Amino acid sequence: MKTNIWKASKILAATAILSMALSGCQGSDSGSTTTAAPAADSATTAADSATSGSADDTTAASGDVTADVQKIIDAGVLKVGTKVDVPKFGLQNTGTGEMEGFEVDLAYEIAGKIFGCTAEEAKEKKLIAFQGVTAKTRGPLLDNGEVDLVIATYTITEERKESWNFSDPYYTDAVGLLVLKDSGIQSCADLDGKVIAVSQGSTTKKVFQEYLDEQGIDVTPEFEEFDGYPSMAAALASKNVDVFSVDRAILAGYNDDTTIILDDRFAEQDYGVASKLDNKGLAELVNGVVNDLKSSGKIDQMLKDWGIE
Repeated sequence: MKTNIWKASKILAATAILSMALSGCQGSDSGSTTTAAPAADSATTAADSATSGSADDTTAASGDVTADVQKIIDAGVLKVGTKVDVPKFGLQNTGTGEMEGFEVDLAYEIAGKIFGCTAEEAKEKKLIAFQGVTAKTRGPLLDNGEVDLVIATYTITEERKESWNFSDPYYTDAVGLLVLKDSGIQSCADLDGKVIAVSQGSTTKKVFQEYLDEQGIDVTPEFEEFDGYPSMAAALASKNVDVFSVDRAILAGYNDDTTIILDDRFAEQDYGVASKLDNKGLAELVNGVVNDLKSSGKIDQMLKDWGIE
């Protein structure tokens, strides 16, 4: 009889502990802006979407979440490098100070998967720490661990894949040329001796020369590197350069009634989410999110919402 009572007591105690744990997991504070790490049950939810992989040094002790993803969960925040000067993709709103754009929304989708919540909840709870990056700084910031991911109009190339992980493409674009309407420039054939503004660390100069060679266009322009798109646009407006060259989607954000994007388009390229090369678990989780968004059609809707063609 005593044995049965003792067993019943153990069962009741275990039930009470389980009930308390579940109550803590299910509780929600929609107005919270905390970046504290979520409860262990939230970590398990995030892990459901991650592939456990083989039992190597990337696997957390629980076996449910890879160590690189668990590190982000424990920190309570995902560190993401984005552009801050690309309208529609990644732009810091000067009025609110908040980040906005298609790639910002994509970052929240990934954060939601990691922390086991919706993208909207990830935004409300401030589960992302954004850091502005340029074409020159985004790789080094990944390497030194200052950011976990770079989602910044980052073109996937075979050379870059040797240094960083890239997700499958989430957007395809081509490089273009923005000129002043009164410049008299109508195509690449008019660029001999002209000054073309390009971004530091970008592939624009290389792919432009390849395009000229392919088309048999015999011109020799000059190139001037800049550290940001606003400075390139300002240089064009003041006629310190003749052409502003970067991805056409980026140019669209700077095009106005004084400028025109030429018909020439070259070096079609894919954008991907980049992560540190040894963060294999994180890369796999991110790729799953990107492909889920593509297969569901949500990524097309996100592009449409931001007016991106």
